[in-house]
Formats: sequence, structure tokens, C-alpha cells
Amino acid sequence: MKAMLLKQEDDVSGAPLRLTELPDPHPGSGQVRVKVQVCGVCRTDLHIVEGELPRSTRPIIPGHETIGIVDQVGPQVHHLKEGDRVGIAWLQDTCGHCEFCLNNRENLCSQALFTGYHVHGGYAEYALVSEQFAYPIPSIFSDEEAAPLLCAGIIGYRALRRSHIKPGQRLGLYGFGASAHITIQIARHWGCSVYVCSLREEHRALARQLGAVWVGEAAEGPPDTLHGAILFAPAGELVPPALRALEKGGTLALAGIHMSAIPQLDYVQDLFHERTIQSVTANTKQDGLDLFQEASAIPIRTHTQTFPLEAANLALQKLKAGTIQGAGVLTLP
Repeated sequence: MKAMLLKQEDDVSGAPLRLTELPDPHPGSGQVRVKVQVCGVCRTDLHIVEGELPRSTRPIIPGHETIGIVDQVGPQVHHLKEGDRVGIAWLQDTCGHCEFCLNNRENLCSQALFTGYHVHGGYAEYALVSEQFAYPIPSIFSDEEAAPLLCAGIIGYRALRRSHIKPGQRLGLYGFGASAHITIQIARHWGCSVYVCSLREEHRALARQLGAVWVGEAAEGPPDTLHGAILFAPAGELVPPALRALEKGGTLALAGIHMSAIPQLDYVQDLFHERTIQSVTANTKQDGLDLFQEASAIPIRTHTQTFPLEAANLALQKLKAGTIQGAGVLTLP
């Protein structure tokens, strides 16, 4: 099979992914093989390629927003069959028996495997996934529309829940990339007023188009206090101003897997009056199922820019530069 392979992490400007011919994979017990149709390009892929996460498997095929068709079924698979359309997300497998797995918090399992990080992902013609973590894709979404939902959507949805925002309240979004442009659609569906801080004018324009009541830069600060906020940008320096924008009792959810250093906080200005910081770590299977159910009901419409598989380096370069409107998606013939 053809795959974009990472042998050594490097700045994306050096095009570290190489188009490589590899043996076709075959599913093991409890797994299915997916013939990949599309794979979303996520900021986590960028962190992996540039070595900003702890080093894991090398060489590795990135990609964890994968949509495709099951074309091989391994032993001990009970529900999926050849021809099913499924999605592969970041969480690939867990131990199934630790205290977190037994309490529906499998995203915190110490033995969790992540797609495109521990095991090969979807920047390839074929990918494997545990049946337990393969998502059925609602027919309302095309392949390209569905791909960003598998991480940008799921993580945004979990972050929205972790922000403890309630319908009708004021929500702040810091950074307006792939995840935020999905999250705002859910928040607006809940009747929330959404305030967006973003550096790039084209992202601010999309936020206005999607219903933001105020759009500006973080340095300005929103004109009203916020009941909850989500920080999508991997910029620790935004944590203090985001906390200061909160109403008493408000919560700031940190949605990224990687973030630059957070400056020293001032207890009175930043945290007093029961303001809370919540981190977001991967997602549970139920988060994904709930997201797809809600996304279908709204329905969410993702904004995507497509690239052929061979242009994965270019897609990551544009993601880093902030010039993709919505989400980047790799397509395979």
C-alpha cells in the first residue's frame, strides 16, 4: 500500500513525511481493516511530526480522522462486516480492565493506544482498528464532511462539556481552527452566545458567518464576562486573559494535547471567585457516539479543504501557517 511515512520528526517546512510503499496490513483478533477514503489533517498530527509530543513509535503513519470501508474482518469481530463505512479516531484501543476503563473513563487508561502515534494511522491506503473503537458514520455526512468530526469534532464536544457551559449562556472560544468551527455550531444549537478570539481575519470572518456575537483578538478581551471558555490555540500565554474574562464560577477548558508554557497566574485576578481550569484528555467512545448523534440532528456542516495523499506535507504546512479555512482533509483515489 501507499502511505505517507514519518521516520524522523522534523519541522514541516522540510517535508518530513515520505510517500512509501509498504506491505498491506491484515487485521488481528478483534480488528477490522479499513480501505481509507479520506483522512483529516489534525493539529495533533503536526505535533507528532514536529516532535512536540513525547516520542513514540517510529517509523509511524500519522492520521486519526479516517473514514473508509471495512474490507477485511479479523477473528472475534462480532458486529462489523465487509462493506460497512466506519471512522477511526485518536483512541485506538485500551486495556479494558483498569479502574478507568471499568468506569467509562477509558480516555485515561494508562495502556491506551492512539492512532497515528502508537499504531499506524490513516495517511495510507489501508488502516487497522479495533472493532470496539470503530465509529459508524451517519449517512447524512459525506466522507469529507465526516472526517473532521472524528477528532476536531469529538474533542471540541468533550471540551464543550468540560467547560460546563449551559444552554443560553456566554461561551468564549480562543483560536478558531478545525475544532472551534465545529464547536461553535453545537454551542449555537444550544442557544449560547459565542465570543471568538482569533488572530487571523479569515478565521474571524468564518466565526461571524457561523454566528459569533463578537469577534476580536485575545488582547482586546470580550466585551462581556463569559460563563465558560475553551482554549483551542496551543498558546499558554492565553490562559491568564481567558481566565480573567470569565464570570465568577466560570470554567476554562484547555482542549489541546500540547501547549506552550503557561505564565505565572495571579490568584486574585485569575482564579479567585471559584474560576476553574479543566484539561481535556482524548475522548471516550461515548463522547464520539454522542457527538455523531448531535451532529446529525443539527446538522453540523464542516468547512474543508482537500489535498491528495501525496500532499500531506503541504497540508500540514498550511495548517501550521493557519491558512486552512476549517479543516484539511487528505483524499485517496
